[in-house]
Amino acid sequence: MADMSDKVTETKGRVSTFAKAAPNLFDGFSRLAKAATSEGNFSAAQKELIATGMGVIQGCEDCILYHVDGAKKHGAEEADLVEVLEVAIEMGGGPAVMYAAKALEVFRGI
Repeated sequence: MADMSDKVTETKGRVSTFAKAAPNLFDGFSRLAKAATSEGNFSAAQKELIATGMGVIQGCEDCILYHVDGAKKHGAEEADLVEVLEVAIEMGGGPAVMYAAKALEVFRGI
């Protein structure tokens, strides 16, 4: 298995490649993402954890990599992630269990 930090780098590289291929679209998406994840009533770490939970429910491994990395960089603790994963499992059922385990593996590997 590749190192989790390498997987995060690969994910960000794919996004960067797409951003260069579709700059107008990505410029709008980047503004949307920045507005959605900026501090407000929730901290940036909390917002990244919410996004991680959604990535778990959607079964998006790259979303999990990207948002777990963001959450950790903003100071989220493993216990915070586990609580979010518990809610994701409640909402997502059995498949969410598998992706929750993936998110925890990413957190520990970064």
